[in-house]
Amino acid sequence: QVQLVESGGGLVQAGGSLMLSCAASGIIFSINAMGWYRQAPGKQRELVASITKGGSTNYADSVKGRFTISGDNAKNTVYLQMNSLKPEDTAVYYCNAKTFTRPIGYWGQGTQVTVSS
Repeated sequence: QVQLVESGGGLVQAGGSLMLSCAASGIIFSINAMGWYRQAPGKQRELVASITKGGSTNYADSVKGRFTISGDNAKNTVYLQMNSLKPEDTAVYYCNAKTFTRPIGYWGQGTQVTVSS
């Protein structure tokens, strides 16, 4: 199994920045991709950004140019740098780690991000 612990959420004003971290432990050698998802009240969970083991990244159109996903293999940690935050970015952000044997991935507990206008 893979365990994920997120940190870095909080309250920020529109235009501000936050960085989320996701530390992985367990069978980390089996991870082939990690990503950040978010879920706002009354909405479905959506992909925000993902990064493969090889370093390829993918972003939702709504965050392109504002968010950056990166990984530190030595620390088994993935980061999400969020700049120019908007009120519509308010959501619970979840870290996800996919493996070959578990394509739906493992989930962290989530961290709240609130952007005030």
